[in-house]
Amino acid sequence: MGEYRSPLADVPLRDLSITERLFEGLGLAGDRVVLTDGPSGDSSTGSAMIDRIRRLAGGLQAQGVGTGSVLALRAPNMPDYAVFFHAAALTGAIVTTINPTYTAPEVSHQLHDSGSVLLATIPAFLPVASAAAEGSLVREIVTLGESAGYRSLDDLMSPPLAAQVTVDLDGHVLALPYSWGTTEVPKGVMFSHRNMVVNVDQALPLLDVRPGETTVAFLPFFHIYGMNVLMNTFLACGAGLVTMPRFDLEAHLGHIQRHRVEKLYIAPPVAIVLAKHPLVDQYDLSSLKIIMSAAAPLGADVAGLWAGGSAAR
Repeated sequence: MGEYRSPLADVPLRDLSITERLFEGLGLAGDRVVLTDGPSGDSSTGSAMIDRIRRLAGGLQAQGVGTGSVLALRAPNMPDYAVFFHAAALTGAIVTTINPTYTAPEVSHQLHDSGSVLLATIPAFLPVASAAAEGSLVREIVTLGESAGYRSLDDLMSPPLAAQVTVDLDGHVLALPYSWGTTEVPKGVMFSHRNMVVNVDQALPLLDVRPGETTVAFLPFFHIYGMNVLMNTFLACGAGLVTMPRFDLEAHLGHIQRHRVEKLYIAPPVAIVLAKHPLVDQYDLSSLKIIMSAAAPLGADVAGLWAGGSAAR
């Protein structure tokens, strides 16, 4: 069997949790905006993100969350998604990320199978969350945003957790997204802190993400592509994200134009839309240098349309 070696240098193994790795980039960003909510325009700086993550981690720990606790997160892409994910990680907890389009029975299966003790969701998803949590180990539903009768992330804020709770970087499960695989019952996919840190450090030289640049993040954070290639990788080097709860062509194009996006991360269905839809020609996309399509095969015909530029549409 032949051996193939990458032309890039080996990636060193670093003894950091994924949140400690994230803090390196957020610390570099300082007062620069790193997360912007696309629909509202609300934004957070690197320093504000660190503070919010630490204070939520302190609040979760005060509620008894710690090493091995499983917390479920069902929400669309938004800045507080990263806050909850990394606050949980800082406490040593496991985060099981749930597809926002799941029905109550599908959410219920994941809550039961993962052993989740807390579910974080947005107010619009509360009816499904309440139905799904019945009979599970979930002892509280908290909201990303305000909703009468429920505690929000802001309500949980406490004195900040100063340091990462000690975890086995190789053996401790951090992220537990679920995949359908080849059978009809979704199964948890286990990622350790080491898995995620190494993947970030692998991605950065290839993607050439630089501090201060911004991309649009509509690829769902509950999936590993959106979670690690976008959310974690960009923030871990002090770059910025504009979050979108779902793909909307006009809003997406507007964000690219407004933020002078250089690198775009998409999947094949979106590649087809961007290659063929006439609305694209109404926006200035001249800042784009790299378009990365992943998660499924990209047909040569669609790639050819992109290579041909606007004249091919």
